[in-house]
Order: sequence, then structure tokens, then C-alpha cells
Amino acid sequence: MRLFRPVGGQREKDGDGDAALLRAVAAGDPAAMADLYDRHAGWLHARLARRCADPEVVREVLQDTFVTVWRSAAGHRGQETGGWLWTIAARRLVDARRAQERAARVAGGPLEPSDGSSGPATAPSAEDRVLAGLEYGDVGAALDRISPELREVLRATVVDGLSTREAARLLGIPEGTVKSRAHRARAELRSALAHLNPSPLGGTA
Repeated sequence: MRLFRPVGGQREKDGDGDAALLRAVAAGDPAAMADLYDRHAGWLHARLARRCADPEVVREVLQDTFVTVWRSAAGHRGQETGGWLWTIAARRLVDARRAQERAARVAGGPLEPSDGSSGPATAPSAEDRVLAGLEYGDVGAALDRISPELREVLRATVVDGLSTREAARLLGIPEGTVKSRAHRARAELRSALAHLNPSPLGGTA
């Protein structure tokens, strides 16, 4: 079964066929897995490459992502496929960076704070559910209007579904900075949305 083909210039998309492909993948269909890879590997590779300058790490994370999809497609519960895939990829990238840090410590590199797993994620708020689609439609247009450093934090904590600690590790900034930028990002996003569309976040705190 050849799942991992050279990455081309596929556009990020989530067509109606994704749900059917995932059902087929869950049933063990390698052709469906290859089709899903063709649909999504290009944009996943491009986004991972923006987060990580090491092409070998990017390649390994991309492959690990689709291995995870192959093994866990039955756990997909109908959420937007692109967001589901990117959450897996982002967590695999965090795992890869943890492994690099452990290797550096073993080799005598500078020690970093111990990296225990943070507690289980809380249920998403109504605002988070809106923001979870923030790279699509009007919210995506609003996202483009906020400053890049705030946009990256919002993507990491909402789209990627990462904890504050994981987002800090992914972005290479302190946890306190993640929290402050996330607060500012939400405020800027609300302001941008107000100019594009009448208050899609209205009624949320």
C-alpha cells in the first residue's frame, strides 16, 4: 500500500467526498487512503513548512499524520475534515519537537522545563466553535486583517486545538505570551468581523 506520494500543489479543500473517503479508510480501503492523501497532503505540507524550517521533520510529521488517520479514521465524528487533519498534524509536530528536546538534553544541551502533559481540554465555548472555522469564509477574511503574531496564536490554540503549553512550544514563545496574544487576537478578530459582517460572534463573551 503506497500511502505517501510526492506532495504536489493541492489546494486546501474539504469536499463532500471527504466523509465518504474517511468511511472507506475506516473500513481499511487503501485506495481511499491514497485519495484522501492526494486531496490534503499538499496544504498540510505547506502549513507544516511554515511552522517548521526542517524539511525532514516536516516530511516525517506529514507521514505520521496520515499513519494516524489510517489507524483512527473510525474515530472521526463528522467534524470538518481539514480541521481534523490539521489538529492531528499540529500535535504530531509538537511531539516531534518534544523528541528533539529530549535528544538535546541527553546530548548535554540546555535543559528546558519538564514537559508534563496538561490536563484534558475543556469543552469548546460557543466562540471557539465559530473560530474553529476561522480559515474559511467570512471569518477567514477577518483573520487576515489581524497582525500575524496574533493570527498564529489563534490558529494554534483554536484551529489546532493545542493547549497553551503546546502552543508555546510550537511557536517558540512563553506560555504567558500565548495567553496575552490570544486575548488580544480575539479582540482584534471581533473588531475585524464587525466591519465584514454584523456580529457573527454576537452573544458570546
